Amino acid sequence: MVLQSLKNCLWLSCVLRTPKACFWSTASGGLIIQSVSNDIYQNLAVEDWIHDHMDLEKQQVLFLWRNSPAVVIGRHQNPWQECNLRLLRQKNIKLARRRSGGGTVYHDLGNINLTFFTTRKKYERMGNLKLIVKALKALRPQLDVHVTDRYDILLDRQYKISGTAAKLGRTSAYHHCTLLCNADKFVLSSVLKSPYKGLKSNATPSVPASVKNLFEEDASLTSEMLLDAIAKEYAVQHQIDHRITLINPANETLLPGISNKTKELQTWEWVYGKTPKFSVTTCLNMAYKDSVFDVKVNMDVKHGRIEVCNIDLPEEWLPPGLYSELVKSLTGSKFCPNETTTLVTTLLRVCPQDDELHSRWSLLCENMIRLM
Repeated sequence: MVLQSLKNCLWLSCVLRTPKACFWSTASGGLIIQSVSNDIYQNLAVEDWIHDHMDLEKQQVLFLWRNSPAVVIGRHQNPWQECNLRLLRQKNIKLARRRSGGGTVYHDLGNINLTFFTTRKKYERMGNLKLIVKALKALRPQLDVHVTDRYDILLDRQYKISGTAAKLGRTSAYHHCTLLCNADKFVLSSVLKSPYKGLKSNATPSVPASVKNLFEEDASLTSEMLLDAIAKEYAVQHQIDHRITLINPANETLLPGISNKTKELQTWEWVYGKTPKFSVTTCLNMAYKDSVFDVKVNMDVKHGRIEVCNIDLPEEWLPPGLYSELVKSLTGSKFCPNETTTLVTTLLRVCPQDDELHSRWSLLCENMIRLM
């Protein structure tokens, strides 16, 4: 055990970590950088910044980063289809939409993220993933890890420990992937399970897979060991210095314009508004006193806003004029529980002063909010 600890210390000393403010123009051939932030929006903004600003003909870049709990969806995905938004809100887990394609992933501090930046001509996902596997094998030769034709990395031939996504620009490209080290699998499986019914969408669906943490296979591993092993292998293959340079994604001097990129990634218009058009067709089973009845709801949602809304319920249950006001108010509004709650509160003020009507109206509104 002492010998193993000594080996780990020697291994870690091979890779130096230094905070540096002005290195973009001084390094040649390649760079290995690591974010000091655990904020998903800041780290995704760094990806955008490097893709947009760096001369990748001169320098290839490996970006290492980790996040506090977050669910990240692909550029062309539907968040209502991919995850449990209500549970995310309850657990205060952030939702982000990245600019690359691919499926939905859960991040926490038990998950390592790696982004490989190259020119479009040099873009090569398989080579990057084989580099990761080689690094893992160098660290722990007994690990059964391999790359699949779908560009996933499997552990023990069945458990997914890494998924892939990419963005190909006109001249630049990046490939990013995850590495499950010690993520909370209970939270992962809970938040990536959508409760929404009757939703039809052409958005890119995620492909479910069985997952396992690397630390379940070998408890002696640490995230730092894995990061350093990958950095060392990247340095060897690209014939560059082993040094990992620490960067602060909030540093406007180092990354001019980064704060605007970060803010854009947090907006409702980006996270939800970029969702491909979808429809919701469902039946609400509403119980009131001693009776149960069905309310049929049909909605078309475009750019995250309700474009068409139809609510079909028994005429004797609520005056048609009352719920038609709800339909009118919802049309054009965000498909969002907060905005709908505000609309409903406003409409309640003009509802006839009748306790029975108020109770029925409130029940309908509560069920509509739950749809979102």
